[in-house]
Amino acid sequence: MRKVLYILFNLLTITVMAQTKGRFEVHDLGNFKLHVYYTNDALGDASYIIEGKDALVTMEQPLFKDNVAEYDTYLSKLEKSVEKRITDYHVGGTGNHDVVMAQGMPDFTKGEVYGGMMKGFAQAFGDAMTDMPTGKATEVAFGTTQTWTGVTFEFRHGATSDFPGASILIGGKAYYTHWTPAKAHVSHLQISSPAAIDAEIAEAENSLASGATLFIGGHGGAATRDAVEFKIAYLKKMKELLAANKTVQAFVNAMKQAYPGLPGEAGLEELGKALYK
Repeated sequence: MRKVLYILFNLLTITVMAQTKGRFEVHDLGNFKLHVYYTNDALGDASYIIEGKDALVTMEQPLFKDNVAEYDTYLSKLEKSVEKRITDYHVGGTGNHDVVMAQGMPDFTKGEVYGGMMKGFAQAFGDAMTDMPTGKATEVAFGTTQTWTGVTFEFRHGATSDFPGASILIGGKAYYTHWTPAKAHVSHLQISSPAAIDAEIAEAENSLASGATLFIGGHGGAATRDAVEFKIAYLKKMKELLAANKTVQAFVNAMKQAYPGLPGEAGLEELGKALYK
């Protein structure tokens, strides 16, 4: 709980920033299309639409009003009904529509940690945020596979260090986790303790073993296998450097030397503070 609260408090330090319009990209995965919506919001969120032959499934709908409007307009232009709406790690603008959530997440979103986080967002972002959803939430058990719009959704446990959301294998081809793997330094919001390094390595290895070819997340967007392979090697190097260096500054210097010019370098100081606290 303390680790999760640490993430919460850091999230609440995010300041309101000018928001540009989002963008969509489409991946044709054979029997379905995956529409990726990069919100460009202050939280770096991404939302998704899974398009089957006759219907749609939405996942992680946006949190901010401008994005909700843009997303809903795009959704309507696909001219297919929405069969299910998945809320996994991110509560968003699903309005009064019913949603499905991983087992335990409905209660968690109403609890001290997640509920407190959303109250903090409301204070920080004010009227820019959409109204909180009012639809019924149905829980999906971990280890089960659901089929909607002719596409399978396999609900797996996510990283053990994270919120109790699900990693979801979609159609055997796209693997959803809370954070999209990227060739960049990780945030202290994702790796908030030494234990989280092992948890994220294990989950990344699970995603590679799934057979997926596309890797998506609630923060980031879409990536390919090479980004996952980089993440695993990067986290193993981080673990090695954490053991070899006794201070935050020594760790930061070692990471910079190991990965010169890698994007996200400015966040290494906060990452070090999280790992050495």
